[in-house]
Amino acid sequence: MKRHQGKIISILAIVLVLGVLGTLIGLMVFGGEGESRNVVIETAAAKTGGFDITIPASGELAALRQTEIRNRLESTRAVIKEIIDEGKRVKKGDILFRLSEEEIKTKIEDEEEKVNNAENALVNANANLDNRVSMRKTELAKADLQIHLAELALQAWEKGEDISERRRLNLDVETADKEYSRRLERFEGSTRLKDRGFTSVDEWKADEIAMIRANADLEQAKLALEVYQTYTYFENKAKKESDLDQARNERTRLENRLNAEVRSAESDVRSRERSLESRQERLNKLVDQLQYCVVESPSDGLVVYYSSLNRDRWGNNGGNQPEIGTEVRANETLIVLPDVSQMVAEVKVNEALSGRIKPGQPATVESDALPGTIIEGEVLSVGVLAEGGGWRDPNRRDYTVRIMLKDADGFGLKPSMRCRAAINVGRVDDATFVPVQSIFRKGPTTFVYVPVEGGYAERAVQVGRTSELFVEVVNGLDPKDDVLLREPRYSEVVQRLDDDSEDGAPEGGAPGNGPPNAQFASNPSPVG
Repeated sequence: MKRHQGKIISILAIVLVLGVLGTLIGLMVFGGEGESRNVVIETAAAKTGGFDITIPASGELAALRQTEIRNRLESTRAVIKEIIDEGKRVKKGDILFRLSEEEIKTKIEDEEEKVNNAENALVNANANLDNRVSMRKTELAKADLQIHLAELALQAWEKGEDISERRRLNLDVETADKEYSRRLERFEGSTRLKDRGFTSVDEWKADEIAMIRANADLEQAKLALEVYQTYTYFENKAKKESDLDQARNERTRLENRLNAEVRSAESDVRSRERSLESRQERLNKLVDQLQYCVVESPSDGLVVYYSSLNRDRWGNNGGNQPEIGTEVRANETLIVLPDVSQMVAEVKVNEALSGRIKPGQPATVESDALPGTIIEGEVLSVGVLAEGGGWRDPNRRDYTVRIMLKDADGFGLKPSMRCRAAINVGRVDDATFVPVQSIFRKGPTTFVYVPVEGGYAERAVQVGRTSELFVEVVNGLDPKDDVLLREPRYSEVVQRLDDDSEDGAPEGGAPGNGPPNAQFASNPSPVG
């Protein structure tokens, strides 16, 4: 509340100063020489020349660069054991604060044990992988041997057993055929002998039986050969080829199973490696975190507690003041180190004027701490988004303009000091101009009051560029024409732009009269 009241008082003071300055400049620049005291105060003559177009603003000083010091401890309680006093100037490497170390040291010990367990698990996983790889090699070698034996058995049967069996069966047929031919020939001879009475019937019957047996042996030999060629050969071939196929299929099944076991072992190794890596990263992070318990200044600067920068409208800290024993959150900002060797003024400019301000424009800044000391500056940036006026003026919209100060290192300026600025947004040269308080508007018409016999007359003018003090008159006035610096009373106006509109005009001026809105439009629409 006090801060807002201070802002209001500062704004009122600026308005009062600008009014006084305008009156004094009007008296000094435009006052007619040799005229009465009353005329000098109330009128001024239009002049030809130039004037600067400046925009007044107010705000606070800030450091161009500042370093935020945060609590970088994570996932552990951070309690302040020691902290430097606010307002001290520090050098690079000075200790800013210390945090308690006991909890993080305990976590480091626990994590070291977990790292050792993860290393042992990885060793076991690698040993299991080596065992699986070796077993796969041995089992596949056995399976390859079975395939080779089955191939040899098939080749032995095709090139040995089958040929041998065919030869044996053919030999049996050939032998039986010869035997049958011999027995048949003997039987036929015995039959002739029997018919002639040279042999007995028993001998003849014996020859007949031998011939029948030989014929049966021949038929049996032929049948055996036919059975082998028709059935047994294909049965043996199918069995040998089946043995080979089964050996090959068994080798494929075995390889798939062993490969799955090896992949599982490899996956276990990778998992153990990731677990170890994760544990090692946690340990390394905790070890790194341990060094964050002692925080040193990264650069020279002024120590400012971050809570001091976040005050509410009643001037209270936005957060607790850091002190010994305070527990701070992870990534919480504790200290700000502004570089006071290069300061900027952060001032507020109404949105109606912000469009005229560009980076690089010259400006002057005066700090409340150094009244009367004017510091040259240059516009550094204009805010992207407007800020509201708060509950006091909800319709107001301001943009933050940052002005970099030049050669301000030796003035002892500090952040948050109040300041006023004048931003030079242009200059008007070789123009006819009058004080801003002499310009009035009636609807779309802009006019001035000029002295005439018996009072003042309204005269339409076309205005151009304006500043907070002067207005360029494009048309309607000649240099040295006098204009009234106030709004005349109703009885003082003897001539109006439209005499037919005088009826009903209240005392003090016609409806719509008054000074122009204090907006510095670079190219206002001409009025006639």
